[in-house]
Amino acid sequence: MAYNELSEQELVRRESLNKLRELGINPYPAPLYPVNTTSAEIEKGFRPEEGNFQDVCIAGRIMSRRIMGAASFMELQDSEGRIQVYVKRDEICPGEDKTMYNTVFKKLLDIGDFVGIKGFAFFTQTGQLSVHARELTLLSKSLRVLPIVKTDADGTVHDGFADPELRYRQRYVDLVVNPQVKDVFFKRTQIVNTMRECFNEAGCLEVETPILQAIPGGATARPFVTHHNALDVDMYMRIANELYLKRLIVGGFAGVYEFAKNFRNEGMDKTHNPEFTCVEMYIAYKDYLWMMEFTEKMLQRVAEATGGVKKVIGGNEISFEGPFRRLRILDAIKEFAGVDVKGMNEDELRAVCKKLNIETSPEMGVGKLIDAIFGEYCEKNLIQPTFIIDYPVEMSPLTKRCRYDDTLTERFELFVNGKELANAYSELNDPVDQLDRFEEQAALKSKGDDEAMYVDYDFVRALEYGMPPTSGIGIGIDRLTMFMTGQESIQDVLFFPMMRPEKF
Repeated sequence: MAYNELSEQELVRRESLNKLRELGINPYPAPLYPVNTTSAEIEKGFRPEEGNFQDVCIAGRIMSRRIMGAASFMELQDSEGRIQVYVKRDEICPGEDKTMYNTVFKKLLDIGDFVGIKGFAFFTQTGQLSVHARELTLLSKSLRVLPIVKTDADGTVHDGFADPELRYRQRYVDLVVNPQVKDVFFKRTQIVNTMRECFNEAGCLEVETPILQAIPGGATARPFVTHHNALDVDMYMRIANELYLKRLIVGGFAGVYEFAKNFRNEGMDKTHNPEFTCVEMYIAYKDYLWMMEFTEKMLQRVAEATGGVKKVIGGNEISFEGPFRRLRILDAIKEFAGVDVKGMNEDELRAVCKKLNIETSPEMGVGKLIDAIFGEYCEKNLIQPTFIIDYPVEMSPLTKRCRYDDTLTERFELFVNGKELANAYSELNDPVDQLDRFEEQAALKSKGDDEAMYVDYDFVRALEYGMPPTSGIGIGIDRLTMFMTGQESIQDVLFFPMMRPEKF
């Protein structure tokens, strides 16, 4: 059905809209309405013996109605739940004119309409908590028909608004008819707030850095490209905020963090969305060993704030109670792939990949070949939280070399349920080494690796002024929310996930 083709019920609602206006009732009045409580507050706090909630003003959507003679019931849904409302004709129409009840309430209002109710709380004879309406006000007329989700006595849901594509495209409907969806997003806010508390307690300052960047740095990823008309230059959407945050450490801040929207012009699946939220934190005079301990404590605290340290993710029970296992990446490859790749050059790694039936391409260097082996054979086995540590230099262009082996770096990635959750380093603060690493990345880009990093000379210049020893971490908020709420698709933790544009 085209956008401007109306169903029979939608035509009826528009007729009701016109009739309301003919009666002098504004179906979209001024927004101020003196709400003084919610359904949840009444349910939690009403005590008949105390005589409280006797001057209630509540507002929400009509979700069901039982129209009777001179008295009726309806179910009202506000931002915190649902509550029954008892509507008596002579209460809301105290004079001779009964239009508000006989015509407006019974004939011109529909499920989905917003109404305001003034009255008092009470229990019906059957013990149902309700609000007895003394006054009813139309606040917004709904012109489209909400799906009516019904649950029978056995708990079976009928006519559910369950199609994923419809739910993601019309999240506004999903949130109305599937109110349990809100819990995921309440917990997402709890996750962010808890992490913010941990960063603040560590002495870090929350900051903001540019989204439009001249050089897309801080990660190996394909960027989105746009054009700045006033400057007449191409710009890139941020793929990471790392290099700007480290510039602030150079500038003298002891610790900084940012909850950032990042954009990567790459594939989409159940764990990847091109637009995603990541928090990055950098703190001076710490290393990756300190950061592992900090991360363990923070994630345990986040888990406790969202229902407990044990979560069920994809059928696996995961415990976020520290300490987490620590495993060197080359040892993980030896353990799960049965191959010792330490010290291998590019040709030797290609031979290993061929033997292991791992597809490669000409632009892949040592780092990507090792990453391919690890991704194919190791990640799926890392179910409980596990720190994979000490990555080869070729895989970590922004990381300080290991203090005990300069072919490795002081880096860890945290894996949970077979997926990467966090990436952290002892940050590289040697400007000469950093420039060499950037130039190695540029060589990979010239071979066709469009995810390789650009050379950021300004960042190198910043390091030349001196950056103290620093540790940093990046954590994907969307994926963390999936883990903490038991969701198996990233689309279920984003209000509005990326989708192909709809044709109207």
